[in-house]
Amino acid sequence: MAKDYYATLGVRRDASQEEIKKAYRRLARELHPDVNPDPETQERFKDITQAYEVLSDTNKRQMYDLGADPFSSGAGAGAGGFGAGFPFSDIMDAFFGSAGGARGPRSRARRGRNATIRVELDLAETAFGTTREIVVDTAVLCDVCHGSGAAAGTHPDTCDMCHGRGEVSQVTRSFLGQVMTSRPCPQCGGYGSVIRNPCLECSGEGRVRTRRTIKVRIPAGVEDGTHIQLAGEGEVGPGGGPPGDLFLEIAERAHAIFERRGDDLHCTVQIPMSAAALGTSLTIETLDGAEEIDVRPGTQAGQVIPLYGRGVQRLNETGRGDLLIHVNVETPTKLDAQQEELLRELAKLRGEERPPGKFSPGQQGFFSRLRDAFNGR
Repeated sequence: MAKDYYATLGVRRDASQEEIKKAYRRLARELHPDVNPDPETQERFKDITQAYEVLSDTNKRQMYDLGADPFSSGAGAGAGGFGAGFPFSDIMDAFFGSAGGARGPRSRARRGRNATIRVELDLAETAFGTTREIVVDTAVLCDVCHGSGAAAGTHPDTCDMCHGRGEVSQVTRSFLGQVMTSRPCPQCGGYGSVIRNPCLECSGEGRVRTRRTIKVRIPAGVEDGTHIQLAGEGEVGPGGGPPGDLFLEIAERAHAIFERRGDDLHCTVQIPMSAAALGTSLTIETLDGAEEIDVRPGTQAGQVIPLYGRGVQRLNETGRGDLLIHVNVETPTKLDAQQEELLRELAKLRGEERPPGKFSPGQQGFFSRLRDAFNGR
């Protein structure tokens, strides 16, 4: 024989039927005209198909091994090797799986989309939680057809083109022979049924748009950007399908006094220089109400006075953050004659008329740092 069918499929001469079948499927996926349409590839596809037709048939393989013509009339094949024995089922298996991959009609009911609503809250509401009534414009189940899409007293009819299968098959003839393909039914759109009398309320969609109000509990501890998922509160899907989810995106309004950092709150108080030196008491407004704090004598600018447990409730946990009060000491910029005289007298008593410029550790002057660099310190 002029052609070596074993070499064409890349198998040994003693290969089993399973090995031959696997080799053919692998090559068919690579060389099928739908994948590689160039003429040279089509010729190779014809060769492997002819080789498989011979080697997969016990009688033809035996004739080929003996040197006889496997496509003679006694072998039951037509001229050119594309007779009734052509392995169409194997081509279909190679590309679509066994049994042609039957799909059946698809459902009209599909899941609804998710929706997101922005909810603005004050700091106190995010800190302690609250309850809000949310107005939602969404799609709900049609109460006339209850999602079927058909007018009252009617129902969808079985499609007379696909007979309820949702797809139609078509046989075409090519150089390979007869090939059967399937596609969604053009009459019913693949649903297998036709709505001849659509519901007037929803126009056959199975859902209508409306505005509804839902009550939502906002947990304590949420912050700006938090998303709260309300399962099943989104819009109903087409055909009366299950609803999607509703997400609430929290937007926390800026507070006039407090700055939030996680679960802690920060604020700044201004006290005069004399109060920082002598000490004083201040009344501070917190989220829990007014509280009095003590400013100790000698308090420095930038010092922080903590109020533990006066911050924000921790989300899904016990306990609260802290309120941190930053002290800013005000230095007077304008003094009358008596005030200036008193301050000068105080400075004289404290020996601070010409205070030395002291550097704290790590804050040396420029020349000191330069000197240390030359000395290798």
